[in-house]
Amino acid sequence: MLKNRATAEATAAYAGRFPHLPANFRSALGLAISSIGIGTYLGNTDEDSDRAYADALRAALRGGINLIDTAINYRFQRSERTIGKVLAEMVTAGEIRREEIVIATKGGYITFDGAVPPNPHQWFEEHFIKTGIVSPGDLVEDSHCITPRYLERMLEMSRENLGLETIDIYYLHNPETQLVDVERAEFYTRIAGAFEFLERAVADRRIAVYGAATWNGFRAAPTERGWLALDELARIAREVGGDSHHFRAIQLPYNLAMPEAVTLANQGVASQRTTPVAMAKELGMGVFASASLLQGRLARDLPPILKEAFPELATDAQRALQFVRSTPGIDVALVGMKSIAHVEEVLALMRHRPASHEALMKLFRPKA
Repeated sequence: MLKNRATAEATAAYAGRFPHLPANFRSALGLAISSIGIGTYLGNTDEDSDRAYADALRAALRGGINLIDTAINYRFQRSERTIGKVLAEMVTAGEIRREEIVIATKGGYITFDGAVPPNPHQWFEEHFIKTGIVSPGDLVEDSHCITPRYLERMLEMSRENLGLETIDIYYLHNPETQLVDVERAEFYTRIAGAFEFLERAVADRRIAVYGAATWNGFRAAPTERGWLALDELARIAREVGGDSHHFRAIQLPYNLAMPEAVTLANQGVASQRTTPVAMAKELGMGVFASASLLQGRLARDLPPILKEAFPELATDAQRALQFVRSTPGIDVALVGMKSIAHVEEVLALMRHRPASHEALMKLFRPKA
Protein backbone atom coordinates (compact mmCIF):
# COMPACT_ATOMS: atom_id res chain seq x y z
CA MET A 1 0.00 0.00 0.00
CA LEU A 2 1.42 3.38 -1.04
CA LYS A 3 1.84 5.75 1.87
CA ASN A 4 1.16 9.49 2.10
CA ARG A 5 -1.15 11.69 0.03
CA ALA A 6 -0.91 14.42 -2.60
CA THR A 7 0.98 17.44 -1.24
CA ALA A 8 1.45 21.04 -2.31
CA GLU A 9 5.21 20.62 -2.70
CA ALA A 10 5.05 17.42 -4.74
CA THR A 11 2.22 18.48 -7.05
CA ALA A 12 4.06 21.76 -7.71
CA ALA A 13 7.19 19.77 -8.57
CA TYR A 14 5.14 17.62 -10.95
CA ALA A 15 3.72 20.73 -12.61
CA GLY A 16 7.23 22.11 -12.99
CA ARG A 17 8.17 19.18 -15.23
CA PHE A 18 5.69 20.38 -17.88
CA PRO A 19 6.67 23.92 -18.87
CA HIS A 20 5.30 23.23 -22.36
CA LEU A 21 1.76 23.10 -20.90
CA PRO A 22 1.17 26.82 -20.21
CA ALA A 23 -1.34 27.66 -17.48
CA ASN A 24 -2.34 24.01 -17.32
CA PHE A 25 -2.03 23.63 -13.55
CA ARG A 26 -4.37 25.34 -11.09
CA SER A 27 -4.34 25.74 -7.36
CA ALA A 28 -7.23 23.75 -5.88
CA LEU A 29 -7.49 22.23 -2.41
CA GLY A 30 -4.02 23.62 -1.77
CA LEU A 31 -2.55 21.47 -4.56
CA ALA A 32 -1.30 22.05 -8.11
CA ILE A 33 -3.80 20.10 -10.21
CA SER A 34 -3.98 19.72 -13.99
CA SER A 35 -6.86 21.53 -15.68
CA ILE A 36 -8.05 18.20 -17.11
CA GLY A 37 -8.43 14.99 -15.13
CA ILE A 38 -8.84 11.45 -16.41
CA GLY A 39 -12.13 9.70 -15.68
CA THR A 40 -12.69 5.94 -15.55
CA TYR A 41 -16.46 5.47 -15.66
CA LEU A 42 -17.30 3.81 -18.97
CA GLY A 43 -16.02 0.55 -20.41
CA ASN A 44 -16.55 -3.18 -20.37
CA THR A 45 -15.76 -5.36 -17.38
CA ASP A 46 -13.04 -7.38 -19.09
CA GLU A 47 -9.27 -7.65 -19.26
CA ASP A 48 -9.05 -5.88 -22.62
CA SER A 49 -10.70 -2.80 -21.11
CA ASP A 50 -8.42 -3.05 -18.07
CA ARG A 51 -5.36 -3.03 -20.33
CA ALA A 52 -6.67 -0.12 -22.40
CA TYR A 53 -7.35 1.93 -19.27
CA ALA A 54 -3.92 1.06 -17.88
CA ASP A 55 -2.24 2.27 -21.08
CA ALA A 56 -4.28 5.48 -21.01
CA LEU A 57 -3.47 6.10 -17.34
CA ARG A 58 0.26 5.68 -17.93
CA ALA A 59 0.16 8.07 -20.89
CA ALA A 60 -1.84 10.63 -18.89
CA LEU A 61 0.46 10.56 -15.86
CA ARG A 62 3.54 10.77 -18.09
CA GLY A 63 2.03 13.60 -20.11
CA GLY A 64 0.95 16.11 -17.46
CA ILE A 65 -2.40 14.94 -16.09
CA ASN A 66 -2.18 14.42 -12.33
CA LEU A 67 -5.81 13.93 -11.28
CA ILE A 68 -7.55 10.57 -11.62
CA ASP A 69 -11.28 10.29 -10.90
CA THR A 70 -13.03 7.00 -10.22
CA ALA A 71 -15.65 5.31 -8.00
CA ILE A 72 -15.84 1.91 -6.38
CA ASN A 73 -18.77 0.89 -8.60
CA TYR A 74 -17.12 1.96 -11.88
CA ARG A 75 -16.80 -1.24 -13.87
CA PHE A 76 -17.59 -3.12 -10.64
CA GLN A 77 -14.29 -2.17 -8.93
CA ARG A 78 -12.13 -2.91 -11.98
CA SER A 79 -11.40 0.78 -12.58
CA GLU A 80 -10.07 1.27 -9.05
CA ARG A 81 -7.99 -1.89 -9.28
CA THR A 82 -6.50 -0.87 -12.62
CA ILE A 83 -5.57 2.53 -11.19
CA GLY A 84 -3.98 0.85 -8.18
CA LYS A 85 -1.82 -1.39 -10.36
CA VAL A 86 -0.64 1.49 -12.55
CA LEU A 87 0.18 3.72 -9.57
CA ALA A 88 2.15 0.97 -7.83
CA GLU A 89 4.03 0.15 -11.02
CA MET A 90 4.95 3.76 -11.84
CA VAL A 91 5.90 4.70 -8.28
CA THR A 92 8.08 1.59 -7.98
CA ALA A 93 9.75 2.43 -11.30
CA GLY A 94 10.45 5.97 -10.09
CA GLU A 95 8.37 7.58 -12.85
CA ILE A 96 6.12 9.41 -10.39
CA ARG A 97 5.85 10.00 -6.66
CA ARG A 98 2.64 9.12 -4.86
CA GLU A 99 2.51 12.67 -3.48
CA GLU A 100 2.37 14.16 -7.01
CA ILE A 101 -0.93 12.52 -7.97
CA VAL A 102 -4.44 13.44 -6.82
CA ILE A 103 -6.78 10.45 -6.54
CA ALA A 104 -10.53 10.89 -6.14
CA THR A 105 -13.06 8.13 -5.63
CA LYS A 106 -16.65 7.80 -4.48
CA GLY A 107 -18.86 5.66 -2.29
CA GLY A 108 -22.61 5.25 -2.08
CA TYR A 109 -23.69 2.68 -4.64
CA ILE A 110 -23.75 -1.07 -4.17
CA THR A 111 -21.08 -2.71 -6.30
CA PHE A 112 -20.37 -6.23 -7.46
CA ASP A 113 -16.90 -7.76 -7.51
CA GLY A 114 -15.52 -7.38 -11.03
CA ALA A 115 -18.60 -8.66 -12.85
CA VAL A 116 -22.33 -9.25 -12.38
CA PRO A 117 -22.72 -12.52 -10.44
CA PRO A 118 -25.05 -15.27 -11.71
CA ASN A 119 -27.55 -14.51 -8.94
CA PRO A 120 -27.18 -10.82 -7.99
CA HIS A 121 -29.84 -10.91 -5.26
CA GLN A 122 -28.27 -13.91 -3.54
CA TRP A 123 -24.81 -12.37 -3.86
CA PHE A 124 -26.01 -9.15 -2.26
CA GLU A 125 -27.68 -11.04 0.60
CA GLU A 126 -24.51 -12.99 1.32
CA HIS A 127 -22.05 -10.10 1.05
CA PHE A 128 -24.01 -7.21 2.53
CA ILE A 129 -27.13 -8.28 4.45
CA LYS A 130 -25.87 -11.39 6.25
CA THR A 131 -22.59 -9.68 7.10
CA GLY A 132 -24.46 -6.80 8.73
CA ILE A 133 -22.92 -4.17 6.47
CA VAL A 134 -26.37 -3.13 5.20
CA SER A 135 -29.81 -3.42 6.76
CA PRO A 136 -32.81 -3.55 4.39
CA GLY A 137 -34.04 -0.16 5.61
CA ASP A 138 -30.71 1.46 4.76
CA LEU A 139 -31.11 1.04 1.01
CA VAL A 140 -32.69 3.49 -1.42
CA GLU A 141 -33.78 2.21 -4.83
CA ASP A 142 -32.18 -1.14 -3.92
CA SER A 143 -28.78 0.30 -4.78
CA HIS A 144 -27.79 3.34 -2.70
CA CYS A 145 -26.59 3.59 0.90
CA ILE A 146 -24.69 6.23 2.90
CA THR A 147 -24.75 4.81 6.42
CA PRO A 148 -21.44 5.03 8.31
CA ARG A 149 -21.24 1.22 8.49
CA TYR A 150 -21.61 0.90 4.73
CA LEU A 151 -19.24 3.77 3.94
CA GLU A 152 -16.65 2.24 6.27
CA ARG A 153 -16.69 -0.94 4.19
CA MET A 154 -16.64 0.92 0.87
CA LEU A 155 -13.74 3.13 1.93
CA GLU A 156 -11.66 0.16 3.03
CA MET A 157 -12.40 -1.65 -0.23
CA SER A 158 -11.40 1.45 -2.22
CA ARG A 159 -8.15 1.84 -0.27
CA GLU A 160 -7.35 -1.82 -0.94
CA ASN A 161 -8.28 -1.59 -4.64
CA LEU A 162 -6.24 1.58 -5.13
CA GLY A 163 -3.39 0.45 -2.92
CA LEU A 164 -3.42 3.77 -1.10
CA GLU A 165 -2.99 4.60 2.56
CA THR A 166 -4.77 7.92 2.00
CA ILE A 167 -7.31 8.83 -0.70
CA ASP A 168 -7.07 12.50 -1.61
CA ILE A 169 -10.77 13.20 -2.30
CA TYR A 170 -13.59 10.92 -1.16
CA TYR A 171 -17.03 11.83 -2.49
CA LEU A 172 -20.47 10.80 -1.39
CA HIS A 173 -21.76 9.50 -4.72
CA ASN A 174 -25.03 11.12 -5.85
CA PRO A 175 -26.30 11.71 -2.30
CA GLU A 176 -29.49 13.23 -3.73
CA THR A 177 -30.57 9.66 -4.56
CA GLN A 178 -31.57 9.34 -0.90
CA LEU A 179 -34.30 11.95 -1.41
CA VAL A 180 -36.21 9.52 -3.61
CA ASP A 181 -37.26 7.60 -0.49
CA VAL A 182 -36.75 9.86 2.53
CA GLU A 183 -37.92 13.31 3.56
CA ARG A 184 -35.45 16.16 3.67
CA ALA A 185 -35.13 16.19 7.48
CA GLU A 186 -34.18 12.50 7.48
CA PHE A 187 -31.85 13.12 4.54
CA TYR A 188 -29.95 15.77 6.50
CA THR A 189 -29.72 13.39 9.47
CA ARG A 190 -28.18 10.77 7.18
CA ILE A 191 -25.79 13.34 5.71
CA ALA A 192 -24.69 14.33 9.21
CA GLY A 193 -23.95 10.69 10.02
CA ALA A 194 -21.98 10.28 6.81
CA PHE A 195 -20.02 13.49 7.40
CA GLU A 196 -19.20 12.43 10.98
CA PHE A 197 -17.76 9.20 9.60
CA LEU A 198 -15.78 11.05 6.94
CA GLU A 199 -14.33 13.49 9.47
CA ARG A 200 -13.12 10.46 11.47
CA ALA A 201 -11.62 9.04 8.28
CA VAL A 202 -9.69 12.29 7.82
CA ALA A 203 -8.45 12.10 11.40
CA ASP A 204 -7.32 8.52 10.72
CA ARG A 205 -5.49 9.70 7.58
CA ARG A 206 -7.54 7.42 5.38
CA ILE A 207 -8.80 10.37 3.32
CA ALA A 208 -7.58 13.95 2.98
CA VAL A 209 -10.86 15.74 2.18
CA TYR A 210 -14.40 14.75 1.25
CA GLY A 211 -17.15 16.10 -0.92
CA ALA A 212 -20.36 15.47 -2.86
CA ALA A 213 -20.31 14.13 -6.42
CA THR A 214 -23.73 14.70 -7.95
CA TRP A 215 -25.60 14.36 -11.19
CA ASN A 216 -28.89 16.17 -10.58
CA GLY A 217 -28.63 17.61 -7.08
CA PHE A 218 -26.84 20.86 -7.83
CA ARG A 219 -28.64 21.35 -11.17
CA ALA A 220 -32.19 21.00 -9.85
CA ALA A 221 -34.57 23.81 -8.96
CA PRO A 222 -35.14 24.43 -5.23
CA THR A 223 -38.72 23.24 -5.71
CA GLU A 224 -37.59 19.81 -6.94
CA ARG A 225 -37.34 16.90 -4.55
CA GLY A 226 -33.77 16.03 -5.52
CA TRP A 227 -32.37 19.55 -5.08
CA LEU A 228 -29.27 19.93 -2.92
CA ALA A 229 -28.52 23.10 -0.96
CA LEU A 230 -24.74 23.41 -0.86
CA ASP A 231 -24.78 25.95 1.95
CA GLU A 232 -26.87 23.55 4.06
CA LEU A 233 -24.42 20.72 3.42
CA ALA A 234 -21.61 23.06 4.47
CA ARG A 235 -23.55 23.99 7.61
CA ILE A 236 -23.84 20.31 8.53
CA ALA A 237 -20.12 19.87 7.92
CA ARG A 238 -19.38 22.76 10.29
CA GLU A 239 -21.75 21.27 12.84
CA VAL A 240 -19.98 17.91 12.87
CA GLY A 241 -16.42 19.02 12.04
CA GLY A 242 -16.13 22.59 13.27
CA ASP A 243 -14.90 25.53 11.23
CA SER A 244 -11.92 23.48 10.05
CA HIS A 245 -14.12 20.73 8.59
CA HIS A 246 -12.97 18.83 5.50
CA PHE A 247 -16.05 19.09 3.25
CA ARG A 248 -14.01 20.73 0.52
CA ALA A 249 -15.06 19.53 -2.95
CA ILE A 250 -18.03 19.18 -5.24
CA GLN A 251 -18.38 17.40 -8.54
CA LEU A 252 -21.22 18.12 -10.95
CA PRO A 253 -21.86 17.88 -14.70
CA TYR A 254 -20.84 20.87 -16.77
CA ASN A 255 -20.50 21.02 -20.53
CA LEU A 256 -21.78 22.81 -23.62
CA ALA A 257 -25.17 21.08 -23.31
CA MET A 258 -25.47 21.24 -19.51
CA PRO A 259 -24.32 24.69 -18.36
CA GLU A 260 -26.45 24.94 -15.21
CA ALA A 261 -23.42 24.89 -12.90
CA VAL A 262 -22.70 28.49 -13.91
CA THR A 263 -26.06 29.65 -15.30
CA LEU A 264 -28.71 28.40 -12.85
CA ALA A 265 -29.12 30.55 -9.74
CA ASN A 266 -30.48 27.83 -7.45
CA GLN A 267 -28.27 28.17 -4.37
CA GLY A 268 -28.49 30.37 -1.28
CA VAL A 269 -31.48 32.13 0.24
CA ALA A 270 -34.37 33.03 -2.04
CA SER A 271 -33.60 36.75 -2.00
CA GLN A 272 -29.95 36.22 -2.93
CA ARG A 273 -29.79 33.23 -5.25
CA THR A 274 -26.46 32.33 -6.83
CA THR A 275 -25.09 29.52 -8.97
CA PRO A 276 -23.61 26.24 -7.69
CA VAL A 277 -20.10 27.21 -8.81
CA ALA A 278 -20.35 30.67 -7.26
CA MET A 279 -21.60 29.19 -3.98
CA ALA A 280 -18.81 26.62 -3.95
CA LYS A 281 -16.21 29.32 -4.47
CA GLU A 282 -17.78 31.44 -1.74
CA LEU A 283 -17.37 28.44 0.56
CA GLY A 284 -13.75 27.89 -0.52
CA MET A 285 -14.42 24.55 -2.22
CA GLY A 286 -12.83 22.85 -5.21
CA VAL A 287 -15.11 22.41 -8.24
CA PHE A 288 -14.64 19.39 -10.51
CA ALA A 289 -16.71 19.21 -13.71
CA SER A 290 -17.89 15.77 -14.78
CA ALA A 291 -19.27 14.75 -18.19
CA SER A 292 -17.18 17.40 -19.96
CA LEU A 293 -17.86 15.62 -23.26
CA LEU A 294 -21.23 14.20 -22.17
CA GLN A 295 -19.93 10.64 -22.58
CA GLY A 296 -18.63 11.38 -26.06
CA ARG A 297 -21.72 13.05 -27.45
CA LEU A 298 -19.98 16.44 -27.59
CA ALA A 299 -16.85 15.10 -29.29
CA ARG A 300 -18.10 15.70 -32.82
CA ASP A 301 -20.55 17.65 -35.00
CA LEU A 302 -20.44 20.82 -32.91
CA PRO A 303 -21.80 24.10 -34.34
CA PRO A 304 -19.35 26.16 -36.45
CA ILE A 305 -19.28 28.88 -33.78
CA LEU A 306 -17.01 26.64 -31.69
CA LYS A 307 -14.40 26.70 -34.46
CA GLU A 308 -14.69 30.48 -34.59
CA ALA A 309 -14.20 30.78 -30.84
CA PHE A 310 -11.29 28.31 -30.67
CA PRO A 311 -9.61 28.45 -34.11
CA GLU A 312 -6.31 27.12 -32.80
CA LEU A 313 -7.83 23.73 -31.86
CA ALA A 314 -8.07 20.79 -34.24
CA THR A 315 -11.06 18.73 -33.06
CA ASP A 316 -14.53 19.22 -31.63
CA ALA A 317 -13.56 17.18 -28.58
CA GLN A 318 -10.76 19.65 -27.85
CA ARG A 319 -13.12 22.59 -28.34
CA ALA A 320 -15.73 21.15 -25.98
CA LEU A 321 -13.07 20.50 -23.34
CA GLN A 322 -11.58 23.95 -23.82
CA PHE A 323 -14.98 25.46 -23.05
CA VAL A 324 -15.20 23.57 -19.76
CA ARG A 325 -11.65 24.04 -18.49
CA SER A 326 -11.69 27.74 -19.42
CA THR A 327 -14.87 28.57 -17.50
CA PRO A 328 -14.12 30.70 -14.42
CA GLY A 329 -14.68 28.74 -11.22
CA ILE A 330 -14.15 25.30 -12.78
CA ASP A 331 -10.96 23.86 -11.33
CA VAL A 332 -10.75 20.62 -13.32
CA ALA A 333 -12.59 19.27 -16.36
CA LEU A 334 -13.00 15.50 -16.08
CA VAL A 335 -13.12 13.35 -19.19
CA GLY A 336 -13.03 9.60 -19.65
CA MET A 337 -10.00 8.36 -21.57
CA LYS A 338 -9.87 4.69 -22.50
CA SER A 339 -7.05 4.79 -25.04
CA ILE A 340 -3.67 6.38 -25.65
CA ALA A 341 -5.20 8.16 -28.65
CA HIS A 342 -7.75 9.85 -26.38
CA VAL A 343 -4.98 10.96 -24.04
CA GLU A 344 -2.85 12.32 -26.88
CA GLU A 345 -5.80 14.38 -28.16
CA VAL A 346 -6.26 15.87 -24.69
CA LEU A 347 -2.54 16.54 -24.22
CA ALA A 348 -2.53 18.38 -27.56
CA LEU A 349 -5.24 20.66 -26.16
CA MET A 350 -3.28 21.21 -22.96
CA ARG A 351 -0.41 22.68 -24.96
CA HIS A 352 -2.69 25.67 -25.51
CA ARG A 353 -3.61 28.10 -22.78
CA PRO A 354 -7.21 28.09 -21.51
CA ALA A 355 -9.42 30.36 -23.58
CA SER A 356 -9.67 34.05 -22.82
CA HIS A 357 -12.83 35.70 -21.58
CA GLU A 358 -13.23 37.28 -25.02
CA ALA A 359 -13.08 33.89 -26.75
CA LEU A 360 -15.69 32.44 -24.40
CA MET A 361 -17.97 35.41 -24.95
CA LYS A 362 -18.05 34.64 -28.68
CA LEU A 363 -20.18 31.64 -27.78
CA PHE A 364 -22.78 33.86 -26.12
CA ARG A 365 -23.05 36.71 -28.59
CA PRO A 366 -26.61 37.57 -29.62
CA LYS A 367 -27.83 36.31 -32.95
CA ALA A 368 -28.07 38.93 -35.70
